[in-house]
Amino acid sequence: MRIDSHHHLWNYSPQQYAWIDESMSQLRRDFTAEDLAETVMPHGVTGVVTVQARQSLEETRWLLDRATSHSLIRGVVGWVPLMEDDIADTLQSFADEGNLKAVRHVVQDEPDEQFILGDAFNRGVALLKTHDLVYDILIYARQLEASIRFVDLHPDQPFVLDHIAKPTIDGRRMDHAWQQGIRELARRPHVRCKFSGVTTEIVDQDNWSIETIRPYWDTVLEAFGAQRLMFGSDWPVCLLGSSYERWIETVERLVEPLSPSEKQAFWSDNAIAAYRL
Repeated sequence: MRIDSHHHLWNYSPQQYAWIDESMSQLRRDFTAEDLAETVMPHGVTGVVTVQARQSLEETRWLLDRATSHSLIRGVVGWVPLMEDDIADTLQSFADEGNLKAVRHVVQDEPDEQFILGDAFNRGVALLKTHDLVYDILIYARQLEASIRFVDLHPDQPFVLDHIAKPTIDGRRMDHAWQQGIRELARRPHVRCKFSGVTTEIVDQDNWSIETIRPYWDTVLEAFGAQRLMFGSDWPVCLLGSSYERWIETVERLVEPLSPSEKQAFWSDNAIAAYRL
């Protein structure tokens, strides 16, 4: 059994998905639940967590509708307006949506490097635990320091770090600042980590191998342990750096030294526990 803890769906339009620029031509089309099933099921994936790709309640509701219609989708990480005064009412409006497992804000794109420490944002995050919602952290490596302070503000809130905090992956040198930050963040037991979205952060997209990625895998495995790491693909965004098949095969080789129970935790159990799937 495998759970892909991170992927996206969309009905593409340039206006709604402005972050998909002209350099991302392979993403400028619809990606449906049917496309997803055809992609992941041949690789033993029997469940997925669908994650927001634009910051709108409309998309959150659309993803929840997809989850109702497609049994492969076990849970949704949606977006809600955490900084709005009526966020408590908005969260309550989703109280009966059992497929809403977490929320996420695209912090990586915020121009203020201290955005994640903002008062209004944190008032919203403080309400998530009441609704049994996880918060997914989407940041670049340079935002790790602020994010560590952020999770310390919410010691009882479950967090999942997306894409190992997007280090700069250069086969010629290690991102030591990221490495130090990830080790410090992992000291917080209420934070889990997705091994996902890695290939898009590789500097030399045309010449990467498993050895390019291995130091980053080794770092997060040592920091979080097999019991707080989970598999994710970031499909279809991962297609910018790798086919789904190549990513699965790469991860299979990386996890080979793990014990059977550790492999099961990584491939499925940790996502099931984190998101109450």
